Amino acid sequence: MFRKKPPPEEERRVRANDREYNEKFQYASNCIMTSKYNIITFLPVNLFEQFQEVANTYFLFLLILQLIPQISSLSWFTTIVPLALVLSITAVKDATDDYFRHKSDNQVNNRQSQVLIRGSSLQKEKWMNVRVGDIIKLENNQFVAADLLLLSSSEPHGLCYIETAELDGETNLKVRQSVSVTSALGDPNNLALFNGEVVCEPPNNKLDRFCGTLYWRERKYNLTNQNMLLRGCVLRNTETCYGLVIFAGPDTKLMQNSGRTKFKRTSIDRLMNTLVLWIFGFLVCMGVILAVGNAVWEREVGSLFQIYLPWDPPVDNFVFSAFLSFWSYVIILNTVVPISLYVSVEVIRLGHSYFINWDQKMFCSQCNTAAEARTTTLNEELGQVEYIFSDKTGTLTQNIMTFNKCSINGQTYGEVTEPLGPQPKKLDFAPFNRLADPNFSFYDETLLESVKVGDSHTHEFFRLLSLCHTVMSEEKSEGELVYKAQSPDEGALVTAARNFGFVFRSRTPGTITTTEMGRPVTYTLLAILDFNNIRKRMSVIVRNPEGRIRLYCKGADIVLLERLHPCNQKLMNVTSDHLHDYAADGLRTLALAYRDLSEDEWEAWSESHRCADKATDCREDRLAATYEQIEQDMMLLGATAIEDKLQEGVPETIAVLSLANIKIWVLTGDKQETAVNIGYSCKMLTDDMTEVFIISGHTVQSVRQELRRARERMIEHSRTRDGVKEERMEGWGEACYMGNGFKEGQGSDGIGGGGGAGGEKQLQCSPPPPPPSHLMDNIPGEFALVINGHSLAHALEADMEMEFVSTACTCKAVICCRVTPLQKAQVVELIKKHKKAVTLAIGDGANDVSMIKSAHIGVGISGQEGIQAVLASDYSFSQFRFLQRLLLVHGRWSYLRMCRFLCYFFYKNFAFTMVHFWFGFFCGFSAQTVYDQYFITLYNIVYTSLPVLAMGIFDQDVPDQRSLEYPKLYEPGQLNLLFNKKEFFICIAQGIYTSVVLFFVPYAIMCGATQSTGVPLADYQTFAVTTATALVIVVSVQIALDTGFWTVFNHVFVWGSLGSYFTIMLALHSQTLFRIFPNQFHFVGSAQSTLLQPVVWLTIALATAICIVPVLAIRFLKLDLKPQLSDTVRHTQLVLQKKRKPLGCSVGAAWRGTGSMSEGRLGARGGSRRSGYAFAHQEGFGELITSGKNMRLSSLALATFASRHSSSWIDTLRRKKHTHTPPSTSEEGSPAPSCVSGSVPTLSNSSSVLGGSQDTTIEEETGTTLAQDPQTVPASSSQTAPTLATHSEAEQPQDSPQTLSAGVLTSKSGRCHEGDSSGGWMFTLGTMQEALFGWRSIAARTGPSNSPGVACDAKETIHIE
Repeated sequence: MFRKKPPPEEERRVRANDREYNEKFQYASNCIMTSKYNIITFLPVNLFEQFQEVANTYFLFLLILQLIPQISSLSWFTTIVPLALVLSITAVKDATDDYFRHKSDNQVNNRQSQVLIRGSSLQKEKWMNVRVGDIIKLENNQFVAADLLLLSSSEPHGLCYIETAELDGETNLKVRQSVSVTSALGDPNNLALFNGEVVCEPPNNKLDRFCGTLYWRERKYNLTNQNMLLRGCVLRNTETCYGLVIFAGPDTKLMQNSGRTKFKRTSIDRLMNTLVLWIFGFLVCMGVILAVGNAVWEREVGSLFQIYLPWDPPVDNFVFSAFLSFWSYVIILNTVVPISLYVSVEVIRLGHSYFINWDQKMFCSQCNTAAEARTTTLNEELGQVEYIFSDKTGTLTQNIMTFNKCSINGQTYGEVTEPLGPQPKKLDFAPFNRLADPNFSFYDETLLESVKVGDSHTHEFFRLLSLCHTVMSEEKSEGELVYKAQSPDEGALVTAARNFGFVFRSRTPGTITTTEMGRPVTYTLLAILDFNNIRKRMSVIVRNPEGRIRLYCKGADIVLLERLHPCNQKLMNVTSDHLHDYAADGLRTLALAYRDLSEDEWEAWSESHRCADKATDCREDRLAATYEQIEQDMMLLGATAIEDKLQEGVPETIAVLSLANIKIWVLTGDKQETAVNIGYSCKMLTDDMTEVFIISGHTVQSVRQELRRARERMIEHSRTRDGVKEERMEGWGEACYMGNGFKEGQGSDGIGGGGGAGGEKQLQCSPPPPPPSHLMDNIPGEFALVINGHSLAHALEADMEMEFVSTACTCKAVICCRVTPLQKAQVVELIKKHKKAVTLAIGDGANDVSMIKSAHIGVGISGQEGIQAVLASDYSFSQFRFLQRLLLVHGRWSYLRMCRFLCYFFYKNFAFTMVHFWFGFFCGFSAQTVYDQYFITLYNIVYTSLPVLAMGIFDQDVPDQRSLEYPKLYEPGQLNLLFNKKEFFICIAQGIYTSVVLFFVPYAIMCGATQSTGVPLADYQTFAVTTATALVIVVSVQIALDTGFWTVFNHVFVWGSLGSYFTIMLALHSQTLFRIFPNQFHFVGSAQSTLLQPVVWLTIALATAICIVPVLAIRFLKLDLKPQLSDTVRHTQLVLQKKRKPLGCSVGAAWRGTGSMSEGRLGARGGSRRSGYAFAHQEGFGELITSGKNMRLSSLALATFASRHSSSWIDTLRRKKHTHTPPSTSEEGSPAPSCVSGSVPTLSNSSSVLGGSQDTTIEEETGTTLAQDPQTVPASSSQTAPTLATHSEAEQPQDSPQTLSAGVLTSKSGRCHEGDSSGGWMFTLGTMQEALFGWRSIAARTGPSNSPGVACDAKETIHIE
């Protein structure tokens, strides 16, 4: 436990099967610990954390003072008992939280793994006992126990498949390969003799990088990330594999990215610490004033009473008397901040937590999971959130892809329902196709009829989907197909083709076997033109059984439509409209096309492709050029639209949270296209936005330049939109130019290539500060920012932080793509540091843990990626949509209740305590208390504790439904309006005013008052009872005025506390107790005699009126002259209740109702066009398939196909990982053959034959010359066609398309007008909504979530037995 920490590593050396050698380096064990305490450290560490609260230290100091008898007028147990109670309650809560962390750690550490021990067989060991250098056996669907070097696998060529959802949130499969020299060591006996040594980099948090070397048998082999299996991954589709432990426990990349558990405190807690210091300073000032008064009085007046009132023995002069008097008054006046305040705060927070746990509207019946408040200290912070950082996969989406719509030959399919029409019926494919997937859902019968009648375009459409992919098929029994797709997109497309009669059955490296309309057909696979992020498309070239060769291509519409033959112009226009509609619905789109090839064209291209593939330099560029050469002049087939199913209610939740002025950032490990597509689906991004900026620079300078250009565009839009006078904008423009590194008067043309030397010199200077944040915050318009992971790495550097923050925080939505778990936490920390705003992070996987721990509030989604996020979170539930209720209802109420509680608590205690201060001037500054000591003890414990607790737990200004309908009600919490330093001073001012009234009004009246018998009333005990009674009545009336929502508990506690005061006071002043304890009860009979006097009740009534009437007057004036939003909502509710007219449908209900169908849009979308392309595919699988390395074939077949690709696919991936590829540019022209007819000839109508004309021997390939130009074009393609760009520019309106230029995605559409709003908004206060809450604008741009009526039931992409 207390082992000395080893020095930081410069490199790591690991020898297989040699624990003695590895233990010399003191590497960490595989035991993880996410808890904060253990049995030994709990008490000191927890007490240290608790005494960081200034209040706890303050009460400890008072306790020490009370132990000194010379200055204490109160018993010490009055402080130590509540202090111990507060410390104990907090300690028990912290211990409980940490217990669950220990429990989670033990569950993980005690998992079983099979470890190979030297000279023996496999033995089962707990994960915590695994050591660096051990060899571990993994089986299918098992979690990887540590960071392993893959040694061998049951799959061919040492391949294995993993799912990395716990690391980066992606559920698509990734492939890893062992070093070739170890791939044959599949037997445990051989592995037991393996003694290779690995020298590699020290532990780090880079998920996508590993550099090392394997030394074995006097040879060395390079190791990369493709050889590593990281902890947290899951083995998929691989029977067994073996790995060597390189990093264990806290050294693994997963734990390096997890972050530390932090002690979280709310902003109110921090403010309370400051206020306690101020109050203590105020207390010291009062003590000094009274001590000085004591010194003066003792010197001038007290000396006259020395004969019969001598000083106590320690006191021998007036100075020492004043010194003791100071400390006595510190003790007496300490009730301005009683310790009961902190006990009450903990009780209120506990009650709020139970309300969250008991909320039935946050209970998910599907997974039987309720919301859970895993901490009780952050509830009121839920009402102050300004930034939400969300994961995408599993948090916003279900990661289930469904085939929803398609466009074939200009005809769209899938639009089958009207928003208000009946629900459609799911098509039954079983009678038509016995191989159909029963889980597939589609509702448009016209598409199925088109297939049945034999429409050639429809058949070719689905034939393309069944052939152009990299899916692997496993047929466990006749007709029972299981598709193993590398991405869920491909799985959805191949499954769609399967159900419509074009069933992909199996593949070899050179063939694809399908069943087309019940007939088996085998195609010869001639080539796969693989997908990558630059090409944004993939193609296959196949030969049908009749010998015809055809290229099939699918990809992003923005790249594929440029490569069509000119005769497709009319069809392209129609399909583009369909693609725009699909993208507007948030669907992921792909365009489909084909091209017929002659034998001569194929042979010529095949030769150039072989030359490019064998090239030793610029291989990737050469291959890309050959792909570009053949993928031209294609014929358009149509387009697909896949829905990445969002979780229920995600668009509505984001829209409502946006109305509440909460900015939502999505931090995802997914690629840019996928993240942007989801951004549009969930309405974070809309076509009505002013501009969407893409930041994708690879260097610091390029990222800085793009961020500056984005800010320039924002200010330029604000000028154009508002038409502000040039004089007013001079300051903004000057700030912009200063922030962009230009001298005054220098134009923006200096940025770019034409800027000259002056511009370059300016960019080389130290970066100037960005424009002031208050200028950027005031810029109108709706902007969004999309930034890639490599650009974000530069943006997070110290000299770039403010550039990034000032730009991103001006945007309404921010999407960060390809980010690591650590980068997620860094983004959160950046906003916490520079914006001083409350942040909330929400996620569902282990890759979100660091982000959840870094944010002020962490929320875990109990989803499909394990429970790591839930265990690290402060709150958890099962659906993202519950976040709306957590913040706008529970968070807002908690903040409101806590603020009202604190305001009232400080008020009542200042009113109570300051009476002692005024009394000091009339009692010779002798530290005499005004009240009976039992009243002082019981005031905060009995008389006033329960009413304020009831208000703090149950109070609400508006019902929960109104909180959701009027999101603007949330803003006071963000602006911290309900409890701040100003409100605090108002409360204590009211308390001081009340104390003045409560002291001087009874004092003035009773000075000359007499009883009915003529006996004077001016005695100490009568005055004390009168003042105490008036105080209790005034504070009870005050809390009755402050309570906005009365429950049975409020009535019982308020009136019960008032009754208990009189009951207890009469009992304490009775003769019975006096006879039993004559030295303890000195006020015998005072209550009875005092309360029988009419003048006393008149005095109490007068004091109460003087205290309460000004408060009522001020509140009525504020309500009439300057009402708050909650006042308006309450008034609206009262008016509606009085009219007693049913609303028909509330705003929120209408919203959710229209969200039930994907076609039921709330308003028309803008006219701008954008691509809905998103394809979650990984480069390299095409080459993997054609190499045959992932298929179990005979040695003869493998030898035949291995010659076709001499370069390893894994080497291709490695080169691409470390080589910078410039962004692609669209070609302006393309060669075009003669236009073919509009009908699509079918490729196959007979049984299959195996074709192998492509196969060549190694000698033939070696003899091929490498000097041939890969750009060579066959003679038949030499004609040049007019460019597609020219045609499209001539035919489309000027402001119609969306332009993608210089990394900026610009939407040129105008705002939706009032008439675009949905007719389902049945609310009578439309004018008020439009003026106060902006409902009309959101109606025009907020669409509902994915339609359960249209959406298909999901089929799992990868099926594992």
